[in-house]
Amino acid sequence: MAEWDDKLAIGELLQNWAIWRDAGHWERFKTVWHDDGWMMATWFQGPATEFIRVSKEGWDKGVSILHFLGGSSIDIRTHRAVAQTKMTISQRASVHGCLCDVVCTGRFYDFLEMRDNRWAIVIRQPIYEKDRIDPVSPAEVPEIDQDVLQGFPEGYRHLAYTQEQIGYRVKRDMPCLKGREVEVLYERGKRWLEGGLVTPQEFLPAV
Repeated sequence: MAEWDDKLAIGELLQNWAIWRDAGHWERFKTVWHDDGWMMATWFQGPATEFIRVSKEGWDKGVSILHFLGGSSIDIRTHRAVAQTKMTISQRASVHGCLCDVVCTGRFYDFLEMRDNRWAIVIRQPIYEKDRIDPVSPAEVPEIDQDVLQGFPEGYRHLAYTQEQIGYRVKRDMPCLKGREVEVLYERGKRWLEGGLVTPQEFLPAV
């Protein structure tokens, strides 16, 4: 029963991440992270505190990024857990003058830990499985540069294209449905559950 209570607590935490972030409840959003929490995304890689700051700045400027969640699978080993949650990222933006919605389906892959009787996220790494781009008005069609589009990974190429169009620099080696990057992520998850060290720096390109 104790593990079931932990899974319920983690499940609520994962739901709160999406609700509070998308609603702009920034003070409540801080509580889903540990103080050393780290966020990996196409357009941002860094401490959760900085992620909250730049997300708020984007919110104030009208950046529209929403999240929809599906089911979760949660593995717990004593005070550590790994959760995978089906999700969809939906971003609205102008692409070459055409207002579009880009939708990316994937999973949130979370490294969680209980500290001081509180579960929270230590590292969040999304997995990007497939995406598409749709004009908001069927009367318009964006003029996509196919050479640029094909230069992005298949799992999030339309999302990446759109984000770079509006000024973000996108990380090009994020985990997708298949491939070496996602296999390495699974290996890190296994190591985390076994009590090993997993650091945010492992998720960044070597310099």
